[in-house]
Amino acid sequence: MSRIIVALALLLVVASCGGGHNTPPRNLDNACAIIKERPKYLKAFRAAERRWGVPMHVQMATIHQESRFRGKARTPHKYLLGVIPMGRQSSAFGYGQALDGTWEDYKRDTGRRRAKRDRIEDATDFMGWYMNTSKERNGIQLYDARNQYLAYHDGHTGYSRGTYNSKPWLVRVASQVEARSQMYQTQLATCRHAR
Repeated sequence: MSRIIVALALLLVVASCGGGHNTPPRNLDNACAIIKERPKYLKAFRAAERRWGVPMHVQMATIHQESRFRGKARTPHKYLLGVIPMGRQSSAFGYGQALDGTWEDYKRDTGRRRAKRDRIEDATDFMGWYMNTSKERNGIQLYDARNQYLAYHDGHTGYSRGTYNSKPWLVRVASQVEARSQMYQTQLATCRHAR
């Protein structure tokens, strides 16, 4: 009996230390540390940059804002009377917090039927596709993290209508995304792992 308890305790300790592939990297304020800890992320960022032209630092800053690099990130629950759970605030899920409908559009447009929002390779490809569409529809340059984020959050039509202008908090967040993007860009320029 005691062997079983020791084995279960050991299994519990090992499982709690594993971290899983959807946990965020340890230092989210250092682009070099992120890609050193997660070489798979670097590969995904580069692939999306090659395919869609969206710079790595713009992808990284957007993912940081959307999920803090948590692959299984979801929006908070809504509550009735402050206590009765009524489902999630939206269908947003994964690294890029893509909505169900937008994710289905992406899969249909790109032919990537098996893509999953909690896989970094698919999330970065989605982001490249979406930001490229923002460039085509709204003329937003791919390196313009601020305006790309506004379109990412409010949608292409919402961005073209200027819906973000009535959301001072969103404009503030978009400026933070831009600042983080610039920070990541500076860090990546000096990072031997990114070359």
